Amino acid sequence: MESFVAVFNGSDFPLNNLPFGACKFKSDVDRKTRLCVAIGEHVVDLGQLQAAGCFTGPILSQTDCFTKATLNGFMGLGKPAWQEARSTLTRLLSSGEGLLRDNVALREAAIVPQSEVEMQLPAAVGDYTDFYTSKHHAFNCGSMFRDPAAALAPNWLHLPVGYHGRCSSIVPSGRGVRRPWGQMLPLSASSPVEGPCQAVDFELEMACIMGSGNELGSPVSADEASSAIFGLLLLNDWSARDIQKWEMAPLGPFNGKNWATQVSPWIVTLDALEPFRCEAAAQDPPVLPYLQESSRHTWDVALSASITPAGAAVETTVTRTNLKHLYWTFQQMVAHHTAGGCNLNPGDLLGSGTVSGPEDTERGCLLELTWGGKQKVALAGGPDGGVMERVYLADGDEVVFRARCEGGAGGVPGIGFGECRGKLLPCGYSKR
Repeated sequence: MESFVAVFNGSDFPLNNLPFGACKFKSDVDRKTRLCVAIGEHVVDLGQLQAAGCFTGPILSQTDCFTKATLNGFMGLGKPAWQEARSTLTRLLSSGEGLLRDNVALREAAIVPQSEVEMQLPAAVGDYTDFYTSKHHAFNCGSMFRDPAAALAPNWLHLPVGYHGRCSSIVPSGRGVRRPWGQMLPLSASSPVEGPCQAVDFELEMACIMGSGNELGSPVSADEASSAIFGLLLLNDWSARDIQKWEMAPLGPFNGKNWATQVSPWIVTLDALEPFRCEAAAQDPPVLPYLQESSRHTWDVALSASITPAGAAVETTVTRTNLKHLYWTFQQMVAHHTAGGCNLNPGDLLGSGTVSGPEDTERGCLLELTWGGKQKVALAGGPDGGVMERVYLADGDEVVFRARCEGGAGGVPGIGFGECRGKLLPCGYSKR
C-alpha cells in the first residue's frame, strides 16, 4: 500500500512502519504534548483523529487514550488495541482512503511536518532495567580485565544478567547531557579522588518498552512476552567508566550509570518489525525451562553509532553492528525479569545492554573500540582536513545512533527508528 502523504524512497517511516511517539507543536501557545505516529517527513496527531471519530473499532472507539500526554494508557490496553490502531491508521493514511485525505481541515490540523514539532519522551517510564545480553560484549569486557579463558562469569550462559537503572534521568534524543562528577581511583593510586569523569563513553543499545505488563506474582513466559512488549527503540546508556570501575564491587554500577540514559523518540511496534524477524543466536548449554522459547527469534536490525567531534561539522561512523547478534532475546529478558513474580507496567523500559558483534568493527562502545583505553579512534573533522583522535568522549562531542531494517519478507519497504542524538556538555560542578 502507498500513502497519500509523500514518503521518499529510503525513508525510515513508510506506511508499513507507523511508529508511535509524543511531540509538542512549536506553534502551540500552551505547549500541549500530543501523541502521534510518523509517516514520511510528517507526524500525525492521534488526538485530532480520535476527536474527529476516526477510530471506530470496538476498543479504541470506547477510549480517549490518544488525548493523553503519554502512550502509557494506550499501551496498557494490550495487543488487540495496538493492532486495531495500526489497522485503522494504515487505512486512513493509504492513498485509496478519502476519509482523512479529502477532509482538508482535519488533514491540515492533524498532519504536520516533523520540522514543526519537538519530540518528547514517548512514555512515562516508571522503571528501567538494563541487561548485559551481548555475548561478544561480555566476552570482550571480561577479556580486558580477566583471563580470556574466564571472560564470562559462571552464570552468564544461564540467565540474562541485568541491574535496575534510574528512570528519573532518562532523557529524549536531542538533549545535551553533562559530564558527571564522581569518585574514582586513578591508575597507580592507592586512594580515590573526586572530580569530573575522565572516561565518558556511549553504549549502543536497543530497548523494549512494555505494553500490557503483568500482575504482581504472575510471571510472563518467554512465549507470552511477545504479546506484552509494545515495541523497540534506540537507547544510549551513557557511561562513566572510571567511576563505574571503582564503585562496582560488590553490587554493580551506580553513579557511573545513573546520570543519563537517552532514548530515541519513536517506538517501532513488533507488528511493524514482523517482516524482519530472524532466528536468534543458538544457546549452548540449553537454558532452563522458564527461558525456553517455542519459536526462538529476534529481528534483523542494523545499528550504527557516529561521533561528531567538538568544533567539527562532519561525523564519523565508529561502529556498525546488528541486534541479531544478541545471545539473549527481549522475550527472555521479560521472562527472567518476571520469573520471581515481579510486575512490569506499561512504559517500563528494558535495555539490551551494549550490542556488539563478532568483528572488531562491530564493538558497541568506546571501552571495546579502544580496548580499555589502549587504542585510539580516529575521527574526521580535524584541522586542515585531518583527523582527531579519541579514547573517550570530549566535551562538545555529539553521538548519534541509527537503526534500520532492510530485506523484509514479502518485499516490504525498509523501516527505521529515527535517531538517538546527544551531545556531551561540560561538567556542571565546580571543585567542592
